[in-house]
Amino acid sequence: MPREFEITYNAKNIYDDWVYDAHWQFLIIPVENENQYEVEIEFSNSLFANTEYSINGYGFKTLRVHPKKKFKEITFEAKFKFLKEEVDPYNFKINPDISAAYNELHNSDFKITHERFLKSTSFTTLENKQEQLFLFDNSISIFDNLEALNLYIFKYIKFTSGVTEVGTPLKQIITKKKGVCQDFTHFFCALARTNGVPTRYVSGYLDQDSGYVGGSQMHAWAEAYIPEIG
Repeated sequence: MPREFEITYNAKNIYDDWVYDAHWQFLIIPVENENQYEVEIEFSNSLFANTEYSINGYGFKTLRVHPKKKFKEITFEAKFKFLKEEVDPYNFKINPDISAAYNELHNSDFKITHERFLKSTSFTTLENKQEQLFLFDNSISIFDNLEALNLYIFKYIKFTSGVTEVGTPLKQIITKKKGVCQDFTHFFCALARTNGVPTRYVSGYLDQDSGYVGGSQMHAWAEAYIPEIG
């Protein structure tokens, strides 16, 4: 049986001077797939500006707002309802012939198809010597390497709030070895892509079902595409 979830998202922006022309694009709509569906959306703002719906270049639904009058303060509220199936993310089999998946990583068609999740970005750029921090062991599966990479980053970076910002470069994070979820994610994406695995940054809410502190806060994690698995 699917479970019903509700999420309420609030944001408030305050400015010292009058703002005459502003554009927002919110990427906060829960993704819809085979195990998460029937997403209902309510979205409002304190200026009663119209909300436009669109799909960005990655295929995700977005909310766009462009107020027509000047302001110094604006608040946003979004409410989402959806159904979600319980899924075992480890419910897959790894081909005993692990060379097949590695061969796919080097296939030109594969690289073209996943190009946007393989290239470096301003948040995943590594210096040459940093690209050598974690190299895949081709004697084990890609999935096992990604698990090892996850453990490596967990040991490398100490979770510390307040030491980084949204735009903190990866070089600084690697040097200081401190950061939060977004920094762990950027580091993981950078090293996974260096090893040829398409990887992307994901944000949302964790259903921890255990009362952990922070369960109601937005979180960031990485998603990797593995040949023959998905």
